[in-house]
Amino acid sequence: MSRATRPYALTPDTGRRHALRAAVSTLFLSVVPAGFARAAAAASVVAVRVWPAQAYTRVTIESTTPLTFKQFVLKNPDRLVVDLEGVDLNDELQKLAGKVGSDDPYIQQLRAGLNKPGTVRLVLDLKTEVRPQVFTLVPVAEYKNRLVIDLYPAVQKDPLLAFLDGQTAPDGALDSQLKLDTNTSAASQPAQQTAPPDRSPNDDVMAQADTKPIDRSKLKVDRLITVVLDPGHGGEDPGATGPAGNHEKDVVLSIARKLKARLESDPNIRVVMTRDADFFVPLGVRVKKARAVQGDLFMSIHADAFIRPDANGSSVFVLSDKGATSTAAKWLAQTQNDADLIGGVKITNTQDKYLAHTLMDLTQTATLNDSMRFGRAMLTELGGLNRLHKGAVEQAGFAVLKAPDIPSILVETAFISNPQEEQRLISEDYQDKMADTLHTGIKKYFSKNPPLSRTKLAQS
Repeated sequence: MSRATRPYALTPDTGRRHALRAAVSTLFLSVVPAGFARAAAAASVVAVRVWPAQAYTRVTIESTTPLTFKQFVLKNPDRLVVDLEGVDLNDELQKLAGKVGSDDPYIQQLRAGLNKPGTVRLVLDLKTEVRPQVFTLVPVAEYKNRLVIDLYPAVQKDPLLAFLDGQTAPDGALDSQLKLDTNTSAASQPAQQTAPPDRSPNDDVMAQADTKPIDRSKLKVDRLITVVLDPGHGGEDPGATGPAGNHEKDVVLSIARKLKARLESDPNIRVVMTRDADFFVPLGVRVKKARAVQGDLFMSIHADAFIRPDANGSSVFVLSDKGATSTAAKWLAQTQNDADLIGGVKITNTQDKYLAHTLMDLTQTATLNDSMRFGRAMLTELGGLNRLHKGAVEQAGFAVLKAPDIPSILVETAFISNPQEEQRLISEDYQDKMADTLHTGIKKYFSKNPPLSRTKLAQS
C-alpha cells in the first residue's frame, strides 16, 4: 500500500477541525433551506379578473397564499395605489392592464410594476372619484386565496324614482332607503346603483321579444306595481356549471332580461333587477334592494345542479322557518346560501338584521301565505312547459327569500347539471318559452291577488 493510499490517521487537532467543519455545515444546512422555504412560500399570482359594472367594478387577484397589501388614494388626478408585498411581477399580474375595457365605468387604465424587490405596485387611474374597498378572501370552491378590490362611486345615485310622472326623483330620496351600514359588509354597496348599465350583447335578444315598448314619460303614475327579478349568482360566483361548461349565472341573466321585456309591456308594471350584468351581488343586498324599491313581488331565478346528474324538472321554493320539506330542498338552499362565500363578501361581526333572525313576526307569516299563493300559480304554469321535479311548492331556508314584507319565490327553471336540460337552458327558444311561462304566472297571480292596497296604477 502506497503512502497515498494509506488510511489517514486523525490527530486530536484534525479531529477537532473535522468536528468544527461538520458543525458549521449542519448550521448552514439548517439555515439555507429555511431561506429557500421562505422563497418557495412566497405568494404566486395564478389568476387575475376584472368585473366591470355600473354598480361597482371588482378586480380580483388570485394567489397560492394570502397576499399582504397596503393601499392609499391619490388626488389630482384620482388614483388608487395597492402595493402587493412578497410577490413577483409575473405574467398573470402583467395581464391586468389588458383586462380593463374602455367602457369600464371607473378605471381609466391599470398599471402594474415592480416598486422595489418583492413589492409589486398596482396603480389604478380612475375616471371618477371612488370609494374603494380592498379585502382578502380565504380559499373556497375552486378558488384559491383572493385579494379583492371593489370600486364604488363616491357619490351614490339611483334612477328608480324617475318613473314618477316624468319628474326627476328628489336627490337622495331612494338613496336613504338603500344606504347600508358599511360595517355590515364591504360588498354591500352594489345595492346603491348608479346609472343603468351599458348596452350588452343580450340587449339585441331582448329587442326581438314580441312586446310593444311603453313610453313611460307619457304616463301619469302615482306608483307602479313593482316586480323585482333576481338572476342568481354573477361575477366571481358562476353558480352551477353544466357538463358542457355552461354557467348558471349566464343562463338565468338571459332569461331574466327576456322576462323583464315582457313584463314592461304592461304600463302598470315596472321591473327592478338585482343585477343586470355579470357582477356579484351579496344575498343580503338583494333583499335590501327589493325592500328599498317597495317591491310587490320578488322572484329569484336559478338553474341549479344536484349531486345526481339525472335530476331534472322545474321547481318552485318559498321560505321555511321550520326546516326544509325535502333533502333536496335543504341541499339546494345550502348551496344558494353559500353564494356569498364564493362571490366574495367581506364578513364582519355585524349581521344583517333581516338575515339573522329565525323567528318571523305576523307580517312575515302573512307574507309567507302570499308567497305560497304566488308559488302555486307559478308551479302550475311551469308544469305546462317542463316536467315538475316536485308536484308541490317546496320550502327551505333560502336567505334570499327573507324579505319580511314581500311575497318571494325562488324558481329553478331546470337542472343545468342534467346534460339534456343544460342544452335546453342555453337554447334561445327554451329561454323565450321560459320567459313567457314566468310572465304568465306573474300575471295570473296578480289577477287573483291585486296589490291595490299599496299600489296606485298608471293613468293615461
